[in-house]
Amino acid sequence: MRRASTVWIFLAALLSGCRRDSRAPLVLYSPHGRDLLGLVERTYEAKHPDVDVRWLDMGSQEVYDRIRSEKANPQADLWFGGPNTIFARGVRDGLLDAYRPSWADSVPAESRQPGDFYFGLYRTPAVIVYNSAAVASAEAPKDWDDLLEPRWKGKVLIRYPIASGTMRAIFGMILERSLAATGSADGGFQWLARLDAQTKEYVQNASILVEKIARREWLATVWDLPDVLLEMKRSRDLAYVFPSSGTPVIDDAVGIVRGAKHAAQARALVEWLGSPEAQLLAAENAYRLPARTDLPAERLPEWARDVEAKMKPAKMDWDLLEREGQAWMAKWDREVRGKGR
Repeated sequence: MRRASTVWIFLAALLSGCRRDSRAPLVLYSPHGRDLLGLVERTYEAKHPDVDVRWLDMGSQEVYDRIRSEKANPQADLWFGGPNTIFARGVRDGLLDAYRPSWADSVPAESRQPGDFYFGLYRTPAVIVYNSAAVASAEAPKDWDDLLEPRWKGKVLIRYPIASGTMRAIFGMILERSLAATGSADGGFQWLARLDAQTKEYVQNASILVEKIARREWLATVWDLPDVLLEMKRSRDLAYVFPSSGTPVIDDAVGIVRGAKHAAQARALVEWLGSPEAQLLAAENAYRLPARTDLPAERLPEWARDVEAKMKPAKMDWDLLEREGQAWMAKWDREVRGKGR
């Protein structure tokens, strides 16, 4: 009897394992952070018990690098999040499969890739962030140039831009402004060198960037609004401002990895991510500004309506940034980083 009981226990455990393994493992590579990724995982799995959502959180550039390195044997099904510029490189490198979701026409034309390889899900603005316990609001930087004032020397923290789509967009805006004003990017690199002189540290891990400001280790940084708002829920000593001259607003995109092992499930998740339900869920719980333009304003949370009223999107040539961004970042890394000090 004891042996029979042991056999039944073993069989029960085996069957239980088979039930778990019967779910389709849907793998997401994403820079969106555990707050949003965990929310998507829990909500979508509750609606689709046959799907096991798995995600790997890393920087935008790291997502691209990993998908490209796995091109011959894709391990991810969905590329979830990152600037449209880096998705454009993914299209050029043959990393994405075309798919047009039913909600495609609900996002602006600039958020749609002509070949249907990716679409914008969220609009992600960059902001200037500071420690409000150490810096009075009247003394806080109001625009990008304010960060270059002598009083901020050694008090600025910057996310290492090589791995970050957000920082590439901010640096790209500075360089594009120089090109527009003078016909050369040299003035922009000089500006970045002055910022480098103000910078105490380049942080590799985006998750601790605003935490360090909240802990008063440094006093100011620049970063994307969703992460800042999430950290403000945990810290009373954070504040942000929209730069008065304008800020890059990133089209945060989604696309299906070419050769995905679970392409059908990936397409179904893309459909849900762009639905009004999922767009509002992300806005209410993870501070994501919906890309859809057909959502009634009264259904948006208060913070989103406030952002729409206050932010001033910078004029950006995203195609130029996609073409020149790699070379610009290589030059910054080679000739600017660490030289300003």
